[in-house]
Amino acid sequence: MKLPALASSQKSLFPLECSIGWRYVRSGRRGPRANRFISFISWLSALGIALGVAALIVVLSVMNGFQKEVRDRMLSVLSHIEVFRTPGLPEVQSPDWQAIRAQLQQHPQVRGVAPYVAGQAMVTLGETVRGVLVRGIDPGQEGKVSELAQQVRQGRLDLLQGGQYGIALGGELVRALGVHLGDRITLIAPQGTVTPAGVMPRLKSFTLVAVFESGHFEYDSSLALVATADAAKLFRVEDPAGLRVRIDAMQDAPRVAHELAAVLPPTVSVRDWSQENRSWFAAVQVEKRMMFIILALIVAVAAFNLVSMLVMTVTDKQADIAILRTLGASPAFVQRIFVVQGALIGVLGTFVGMILGVVLAWSVGDVVAFIERTFAVEFLPAGVYFITRLPSDLRWDDVLRIGAVSIVLSLLATLYPSHRAAQTRPVEALRHE
Repeated sequence: MKLPALASSQKSLFPLECSIGWRYVRSGRRGPRANRFISFISWLSALGIALGVAALIVVLSVMNGFQKEVRDRMLSVLSHIEVFRTPGLPEVQSPDWQAIRAQLQQHPQVRGVAPYVAGQAMVTLGETVRGVLVRGIDPGQEGKVSELAQQVRQGRLDLLQGGQYGIALGGELVRALGVHLGDRITLIAPQGTVTPAGVMPRLKSFTLVAVFESGHFEYDSSLALVATADAAKLFRVEDPAGLRVRIDAMQDAPRVAHELAAVLPPTVSVRDWSQENRSWFAAVQVEKRMMFIILALIVAVAAFNLVSMLVMTVTDKQADIAILRTLGASPAFVQRIFVVQGALIGVLGTFVGMILGVVLAWSVGDVVAFIERTFAVEFLPAGVYFITRLPSDLRWDDVLRIGAVSIVLSLLATLYPSHRAAQTRPVEALRHE
């Protein structure tokens, strides 16, 4: 026969097993020393889960911040989408760039289109030689597809006029060459000119008129900008190499590129910024996943503390379990008590960790700056990283995913101890009391 309280608890809004489980979580404040020790282990487990969740949120937010910082600096130089001549296309099938440009501008998300000429070359000054990517641009239209005009630190980008043979270089390349504004440098194109004396490389002298700093080492050390007409003469081409396109939202670039490729003629190919830097972004994603797995082990260790705490609680509450069983409680009822106890600790620790992690992710830049000022250290030297503040990009989907993983691990940790409690035999438990 069931105890009336147990029978009536099935109709209550707050089940009896939840009440008992919460009582076990709070037990130990005024109880025996063993109960106080179990209570201490309970709160220690909750603290471990909270710290693990907070650390996971902060680290992933900082990684997202670095990824966003590098991506934004890349896209300040690169365009969101590039439309270029299909490789292997016969010369007689040259694309009609004017018609293609008109088609691109009809798309509702396209904000700007600009032609470009590109090619590999070597820049020389005295005995110093550097390989560079030469990009021919129209300064009047460059602002529609990139932010290079805002990144010029010396000189002016609008001085790149056809026939004037001016050149703009990245700051790292300028420092490597040791040149200053107004100095003349030589560009050597790999395509040679056939003469009676043999094939001679094409050389042209350019005047440094601007220096830009994008904050991305690859472009600051290997990109040279010249006027479109000057690049066409250097590489002996008549048509642009392609069109650079900027859209409203860079995250939509893969989708927009796919839509444009479906309507453009087969004489051109379309590539978005994620394809151009596919290996780098793939490496970042792999690193982020591995970091998530590694830091999730912290939460797993805290969940293992739950196992030991619940086992100790089951051992300590043998008499209580036996009395409940003799009063009519089923094994499933007893099992739910300890599942509730472990789940409450896991949910509490997860909730506190999520709040702490969100607060730290929002203020990690200020926290790091305070540590730097207090201990006179510098974690991000400006001359090395081009940033002086630790970036953070909190994403709520990461927070929810971390919280879900923490709660699932906590629930899994309750399975063995609660099953062991359900298998308790009242006679054997009361025999030792």
